[in-house]
Amino acid sequence: MDSLATLQSMVTGFRTSAALSVAAELGLSDELAREPRTAADLAKAVGADEDTLRRLLRALVAVGVYAEHDGAYSNTAVGAGLRSNVAGSLRPLARTLQDPALWAAWGQLGHSVRTGENAFEALHGYDVWTHRQGQPEHNAIFNDNMAALTSSVAAAVAAAYDFSGRSSVVDIGGGQGILLEAVLTAYEHLSGTVFDLSHVVATKPRSPALESRWSSVAGSFFESVPPADAYLLKSILHDWPDDRCVEILRTCTASLNPGGVVLVVELILGRTGQEVLAAFSDLNMLVLPGGRERTETEYAALFTAAGLRLNRVLDTNSRMSILEAITA
Repeated sequence: MDSLATLQSMVTGFRTSAALSVAAELGLSDELAREPRTAADLAKAVGADEDTLRRLLRALVAVGVYAEHDGAYSNTAVGAGLRSNVAGSLRPLARTLQDPALWAAWGQLGHSVRTGENAFEALHGYDVWTHRQGQPEHNAIFNDNMAALTSSVAAAVAAAYDFSGRSSVVDIGGGQGILLEAVLTAYEHLSGTVFDLSHVVATKPRSPALESRWSSVAGSFFESVPPADAYLLKSILHDWPDDRCVEILRTCTASLNPGGVVLVVELILGRTGQEVLAAFSDLNMLVLPGGRERTETEYAALFTAAGLRLNRVLDTNSRMSILEAITA
């Protein structure tokens, strides 16, 4: 592919995103998991127009999501990632693009670049969290996406950090508690709490075996958090500007048990092999929640401002790293 063709593919990449989002919303990969099916059969199954569904399938065959043989379509290894019941499914991520407010916010990226303002709030007049709280359907998809993305890294995070010297852990902003479950499963002596807003937080673990060591608390991490030996903050600080991050960390510092640790789990800018993912995740933070991805040095500065000190950084067998902070 020559340079102009490469550039054209980049410029029109939103078309692929839109097509994948519709495929995910219709559940095409779930339908194709059982056996190859014709466009007519699929159209009846998902409630779509046969002709336009065939056009969508043709486009997704062209980019390797589906395969077609004698008029019947099937999943490829890529398309299988849009199935609902696979580990690390990207179906929820693709479905988030069904929210018109998110599409519109990305159209305001230029405004953010010119002004430094958050695109979503500049366009809609309220932040993305307020939007999701008022849109239960989109909020549910967002929660599913966070759970799926966390499930793809939770085991690696739990394996990378030694919790043997701790007795309690709180998963701050932990949503469905996927990361907490992984940690409690790996360390049977630990008790844990998932802490998040009331419309997000899980009320019980997925595994009944963890119920005796599991609790759930609703609240705001800007106000107070339950005391613990260790706090987990996965993909929390990147949602917020620096001043709000310091507020969150100060809240944690105030309740941290003596000798405790704050474990920030994030995608760190400057890590080899994650350059593209981190750079575009940073733009996503600019457009939607108003935060940013950060370097190790920038996280260290946040810790210092909150009365903490960066003690070490641990890589995991995933895209995420663990920044361990202790009381300064």
